[in-house]
Amino acid sequence: MARVKRGFKARRRRNRVLKQTEGFWGGRKNRHRQAVEVLRKSWVYAYIGRKLRKRDFRRLWITRINAAARINGFSYGKLIHALKVAGITLDRKVLSDIAIHDPAAFTAVVAAAR
Repeated sequence: MARVKRGFKARRRRNRVLKQTEGFWGGRKNRHRQAVEVLRKSWVYAYIGRKLRKRDFRRLWITRINAAARINGFSYGKLIHALKVAGITLDRKVLSDIAIHDPAAFTAVVAAAR
């Protein structure tokens, strides 16, 4: 009776998991069973993080637009409403970018919305 060695495929599968857990703390990086558990959990965190990043950026853009709008005598909500009524379709990301990098152009947008 000969000893059965697991083949290349199993080793490749284990190594793929261990490569992804490189840098994790303690035995989570080099014990396959623990590595699989924390890797699955890390995928969950990554998924959640991708959703949170969208929220965080939108909050940042709104804060920047509000600050620039108040300099021009508007509140954020009133500015967004005025832009909608005026038919100006700039999204918050672009408005925020204009407010930061080209205040004169932002003032012109606000004037167009009045």
